[in-house]
Amino acid sequence: MNTAFVALGANLGDPAANLRAAFAALANLPESRVVRASSLYRTAPVGFAEQPEFVNAVAELATALAPEALLDALFDIEQRFGRIRAERNGPRTLDLDLLLYNNLAIDLPRLTLPHPRLHLRAFVLQPLAEIAPHQIIPGRGTVAAWLPAVANQGIVRL
Repeated sequence: MNTAFVALGANLGDPAANLRAAFAALANLPESRVVRASSLYRTAPVGFAEQPEFVNAVAELATALAPEALLDALFDIEQRFGRIRAERNGPRTLDLDLLLYNNLAIDLPRLTLPHPRLHLRAFVLQPLAEIAPHQIIPGRGTVAAWLPAVANQGIVRL
């Protein structure tokens, strides 16, 4: 089995309920199981600021799915939750981002691992640090080592 970390986010409908249901959907992926799930966190939007606050979390998966197959499965879950990709950083019912997969560094047209901005965003780092503070971000060091860099970004555990 491989270890993958997935970021979850939502700010439309009932975001907290969407994330709880998304954790269940992740648990039902073929050849996969949720090992750990972070708490839910409320965060301000990044980029496009004129939208509701987000609820974010991170899940650790044990999976036999290859990275691109897992990415496809995540996109399928987003679609089932009504995700529409109308604008970058815009409002969404559910966003699932593949953050890390084992210690792989991948740069493909569809997939970059580790996620290129995970070390810059409190809404990813804080929930990731809750469940895996010593996890290595390939080429960057541990998750915990990056927390001070995002300390000024507003994030509240729900």
